[in-house]
Amino acid sequence: MLKNGKMRPVPKFSRREIMAKAKTIFVCSSCGYESAKWLGKCPACNEWNSFYEEKVANQVSTAGGKSSSSRERSVPRKLKEVEGIEATRTGTGIGELDRVLGGGLVKGSLVLVGGEPGIGKSTLILQLCDKAKGDGKVLYISGEESAEQVKIRADRLNINNDDLMFLGETNIDNIQEAIFSVNPKLVIIDSIQTMYSEEITSAAGTVSQVREITARIMRMCKDNGITTIIIGHVTKDGNIAGPRVLEHMVDTVLYLEGERYFSYRILRSVKNRFGSTNEVGMFEMKNEGMVEITNPSSILISERNDNPAGSIIVASMEGTRPLLVELQALTTPSVFGIPKRTANGIDYNRLAVLIAVAEKRAGINLGGQDVYLNVVSGIKLAEPAVDLGIILACTSSYKNVSIPQDIVAIGEVGLTGEVRAVNMIEKRIKEAEKLGFKKCIIPESNKKLLKETYKLDIIGVRNINEAIKGLQLK
Repeated sequence: MLKNGKMRPVPKFSRREIMAKAKTIFVCSSCGYESAKWLGKCPACNEWNSFYEEKVANQVSTAGGKSSSSRERSVPRKLKEVEGIEATRTGTGIGELDRVLGGGLVKGSLVLVGGEPGIGKSTLILQLCDKAKGDGKVLYISGEESAEQVKIRADRLNINNDDLMFLGETNIDNIQEAIFSVNPKLVIIDSIQTMYSEEITSAAGTVSQVREITARIMRMCKDNGITTIIIGHVTKDGNIAGPRVLEHMVDTVLYLEGERYFSYRILRSVKNRFGSTNEVGMFEMKNEGMVEITNPSSILISERNDNPAGSIIVASMEGTRPLLVELQALTTPSVFGIPKRTANGIDYNRLAVLIAVAEKRAGINLGGQDVYLNVVSGIKLAEPAVDLGIILACTSSYKNVSIPQDIVAIGEVGLTGEVRAVNMIEKRIKEAEKLGFKKCIIPESNKKLLKETYKLDIIGVRNINEAIKGLQLK
């Protein structure tokens, strides 16, 4: 930002000045790896058939043999002589989003919000635009939707911000000119895969285009103190360059996760230069938009049936937040030679390993059973602290014996059947206590280290046999 209040424009050079002979390279559409020749398998990300041909241009040399990019050089400085600047944060007005960001948006930062198409990224960011009223102009740039389409969605979400402006554009040169003329405090680009630069010969959405566009946006927001949020789609087929290519370029990376056919969404921070990456936010997708869930555990277990066999509550950590989630298991005699294993919300291979451990170490004969495991509400659980709950749920269904509804199971299970300690056990127990549970099954090694006393009964187990016998499932 210049002293007169105007923004410093990004220097532009003519196409003839900066471009020379084009050369052909092959770029992996999944991770951005570049190769001089086509490869069937990407050596960086191991994706097959992901390379596409792309023409790139070399910089020409100016008089004296120096590249045009060397006109301005940085001078080395002693780090202790550099004056530190404290990051200035602005609250978004959305508590769960502020939680993930570490307190709010940092001025001049570049934030990437990624997720699968239709997951709710644009909805969440449009709500953010409404919450930002009174803090300066907001410019919403879309390359996917017209102004009329965005207006319809804004009316549905009850967006009423007089400082919110819309621009339907995909050319980065026109976008920069519009930003310079509007001088906004916040810029939204939806989505990065639709933007293009005329200096790049490849189509919009390719790795080179996405990388170039992001680099120009980054220089603009840093030089002028403009907070910028870019939205990127993650596709499963890898034909479009996803946000993973850009993670090293931006300041903050947020991913919105969830199953499309379920209403719950988890906003996760995977990179944050200005705060912790160990936080998550939870939302529910409704007609009025993304609604914050301040107490997720009570919501996730609210529709549990009365005392069903094969059901148990587990305590999983999402960042620093404990979540109580219901696991449901169903076992039936297999009618085919090979029993079927189906896992929803749990890694399939992890389920197969735990079934083998239950058979070998506890004598639970699941070899002739089809096993179906489901995490209620579409939540995905990745941490091993839910292992004990999985084995107990499968055993309960196999024996057709219900587990009391006031019990929570916590513990990692090893290949020898031992129940291993987990981290942040106190937070998990306190969450179970707060929601009225009476018993908590935890690893014995965790129980020995507990310093506080709790209203619920703490049951320590050393192996899965002790847990199964304690619940009278054997």
